[in-house]
Amino acid sequence: MPTLDRAEVLALAQPGGMPDEEVVSRVLAGELALFEIIIRRYNQRLFRVARAILGNESEAQDVMQEAYVRAYQHLEQFAHRARFSTWLTRIAVNEALALHRRAKKFESFDPADPESAEVPAMISKTEDPERQTYGKEMKALLEAGIDELPVEYRSVFVMREIEEMSTAETAEALEVSEEVVKTRLHRGRAMLREVLCSRVGAAHASAFELHLSRCDAVVRAVFERLRTSSRPAG
Repeated sequence: MPTLDRAEVLALAQPGGMPDEEVVSRVLAGELALFEIIIRRYNQRLFRVARAILGNESEAQDVMQEAYVRAYQHLEQFAHRARFSTWLTRIAVNEALALHRRAKKFESFDPADPESAEVPAMISKTEDPERQTYGKEMKALLEAGIDELPVEYRSVFVMREIEEMSTAETAEALEVSEEVVKTRLHRGRAMLREVLCSRVGAAHASAFELHLSRCDAVVRAVFERLRTSSRPAG
């Protein structure tokens, strides 16, 4: 297959582009260049998930690179029992947690109170023009509020509310039960409620974005490492 130009890669990485399973099969068949589609497609998710665990953008980008390299090296182990996105996210989660523990930052986790009052959904999908006038302010407030959450709540909140992953997919990525995901999300919302509930609006969708220039840097760094790594078995 001819080398894809940047526009073609970006197009194929979009929803409705080449399916993950086809990309994986073709990479395993020797078309390494197509792995860039995977990187472009999941950079935003992996960045947000890793940052949610680590609370540090530089470390999150390091985790992203390591996750992609490990995924490539073990691509033949993807058994299609789960969605590829879930398999890849789990690799990033494990890398981020390992780094978190090595840095001795792991925070204690208090069991959720099952008797606490139900918390209303805090993210409004309505585009309020008045709120949009201070969207940047609200985005900063949201990011700061999320950063203050203990890592267990923060990672679940980012996956469910910002990345809009399902409860089942989040549970599989974090290797916990769906009930644990629901409980942590409930508590995470409760912690943010007083500060954010009436003011978040539509700003959540742009929280913790990985700018395209940084996305390009991740692609370059990953491919530099892949050139000297062992190839996956076909």
